[in-house]
Amino acid sequence: MKQYKIFLISSIPWSSVFDIESKIKRLKELEIETQKPEFWKDHKKAVKKQQEISVLNSQLEFVKQMKKDIEDIQEISKVEESSNELLEKLEQIDKNIKNKTKEFVLSGKYDMNEAVLSVLSGAGGRDADDWATMIFEMYQKYCEKQKWPFKILSQSFGEGGGPDGRIGLKEGVMQVKVPFAYGLLKKETGVHRLVRISPFSSKKLRHTSFCNVDVLPRLEEVDFPKMKPDDLKIETFRATGHGGQNVNKRETAIRITHLPTGLTASSQEQRQQVQNKNSALSILAGRLFKLQQKEKQEEVKDIKGDKVSIDFGRQIRSFVLHPYKLVKDHRTKVETSNIEEVLDGGLDLFI
Repeated sequence: MKQYKIFLISSIPWSSVFDIESKIKRLKELEIETQKPEFWKDHKKAVKKQQEISVLNSQLEFVKQMKKDIEDIQEISKVEESSNELLEKLEQIDKNIKNKTKEFVLSGKYDMNEAVLSVLSGAGGRDADDWATMIFEMYQKYCEKQKWPFKILSQSFGEGGGPDGRIGLKEGVMQVKVPFAYGLLKKETGVHRLVRISPFSSKKLRHTSFCNVDVLPRLEEVDFPKMKPDDLKIETFRATGHGGQNVNKRETAIRITHLPTGLTASSQEQRQQVQNKNSALSILAGRLFKLQQKEKQEEVKDIKGDKVSIDFGRQIRSFVLHPYKLVKDHRTKVETSNIEEVLDGGLDLFI
């Protein structure tokens, strides 16, 4: 079995699987650009290209190291097939391939960007608000397990009155601050459904509620879609917390509406209005980018005009707590009965 595994790993066509030639070509193009006198005239573009160079170098170095490790285990296996050193190297190569392959297959335009993840309460009243809170916390716990830094950009709350006094979430927005966050999380976009005995029902009735998850690339100004100043409605308001308590007595929070499409974005995490405006503009740019992508895919009817309905028939993943326990992804058919682990951030099975 070990020799068979060594053969499988050593026979991987690294160049074609990881598209090495195109990566080397792109790296050379970027390095030539960095030598031009005008390269640093546009600082933001230059930084972005430097980041791309760093990622490409990391990927090429990974393949070089894997080839060396494979040669090492082939030599070790000739001497002692079942040595501990051989087993450790096989396990490490397996782990490295699984971890790094994610980066290689994420080749979309903004896959290497940070992500902005939002959760919006859907059909189901207070149950839906509570469900949105649970999902928003699930993604925070997932980031913590991955050791990914994140920050909450904005939150708006619904009514309280639950058995534990918790106030449900109408909408929450967070930024995941690691490279490739968008590429890794973008398929989480969609409606998430919950079936349970409602904690808000005095008769202990079963209730179905929904929330929508949307994942956007965190865009820098250099990547913003065209937005005319006259098309933007900018409003200020006071940042608030649970129950409406003022986090800041000054109107530093920003909400921006793109009038032609009706898309909105807000930010309240910073004390300075300018910083919140920049953050909201970045989120809005991401939403416009997604709108343009969907238009290209002839899905305008689902996203333009009326908002997408967050209810039956649109869910990508279902969470059932009663009469049995099950989490099921309706696209991949992946499922697990360990719903508590998933809600505690154990999302690797699905992502």
